[in-house]
Amino acid sequence: MDKALEGVKILDMSRVQAGPSCAQLLGFLGADVIKLEDTVGGDNTRVDMAHIEGEDSVYYTIFNGNKKAMTLDLKSEKGVSIMNELVQWSDILLENFSAGVMERLGLGYTQLKEINPGLIYASIKGYGDTGPYSCYKSFETAAQAMGGAMAATGV
Repeated sequence: MDKALEGVKILDMSRVQAGPSCAQLLGFLGADVIKLEDTVGGDNTRVDMAHIEGEDSVYYTIFNGNKKAMTLDLKSEKGVSIMNELVQWSDILLENFSAGVMERLGLGYTQLKEINPGLIYASIKGYGDTGPYSCYKSFETAAQAMGGAMAATGV
């Protein structure tokens, strides 16, 4: 049986939960997902939450088990060249870095649209790209507090 997103190519540059779970769902729908990790430790949930030395954590495996993964040094000339090829290959780029990080790496929306004009650039931010909290990182507990879920549930 064909899947809804068969043939769609996704470059997943996200970490921890919000981005990886989004890319995971797209993979379940048939998308071809490549998870891109840095060369210094990769996604921190891979090893930081592992219970067995040298093994991927269960947490990492749950959200990334249906993806291909690779590491890439985005600060090297070769890494930038490979990244450009991956952007040309991709239909969708998914990232969840803090505001401004992708631009500082030369990987912001306007920069990548020059490489692949048809690229869909999906950005997950806890506090958006602009505004008083845009420079802050966001994780689940903070999102629950800011969104009112804690007040609603009495936490």
